[in-house]
Amino acid sequence: MSIRKKQSLLSVGLFLALIFIDQVIKIYIKTHFYLRESVEVTSWFYLSFIENNGMAYGMEFVDKFVLTGFRILMTLLFGWVLFKAIGKRLVSTAFVVVVSMILAGAVGNIIDCIFYGRWFTDSYGHVAQWADPSAGLMPQGEWFKGRVVDMFYFPLINFDWPDTFPVTGQVIHFLGFSFRYPSWLPTSDEPFMFFKPVFNFADSCITVGVVLLILFFRKDFARLDEAYKAYKEAKK
Repeated sequence: MSIRKKQSLLSVGLFLALIFIDQVIKIYIKTHFYLRESVEVTSWFYLSFIENNGMAYGMEFVDKFVLTGFRILMTLLFGWVLFKAIGKRLVSTAFVVVVSMILAGAVGNIIDCIFYGRWFTDSYGHVAQWADPSAGLMPQGEWFKGRVVDMFYFPLINFDWPDTFPVTGQVIHFLGFSFRYPSWLPTSDEPFMFFKPVFNFADSCITVGVVLLILFFRKDFARLDEAYKAYKEAKK
């Protein structure tokens, strides 16, 4: 079997396996937890069910349709580039694995955004069920209006700042200037917590994949850049 075929099969197999794992976890949480229910696994690890409309780790910047459309376009672009690179033997097998992880994570969250609004009833104060209008179980929203399911919460470090610290919004007078103490600095009314965001398996695939790409795959990017420059020269 050629290296191109091996890399292609590895990429597809890993991509599908990671999406399967992500969706199994999310569907289990969705159908066994009500919204904001939290179960302590250890003192530093909780299963905490939340939903968000935004990007990884609950961030929100743009409209839902725009975000989902952007995710789909970027996933298709990265997928196309990956398989073109595999076909031309430009990248290592490790690079194929890492990019496949990122693609799987992106698609895992896209599935939530597109389908979960129609697949499930809401989770407010009760456990969601599979939507079935004939049985009176109405979906929680429209297509492309679903929310991403998050569940992993790791409060590894948690402590209170000293009372001598200001509180958020407190007016501070310093060297003749006055300003309100910002919320992003340590405050006595807000405990320090690391790691605070709640995330899912797909977010982990994306984050780990991106970090690995940045740290270890300069040669692969260099080969891709050379191939792109050669392509541009050939088109002139």
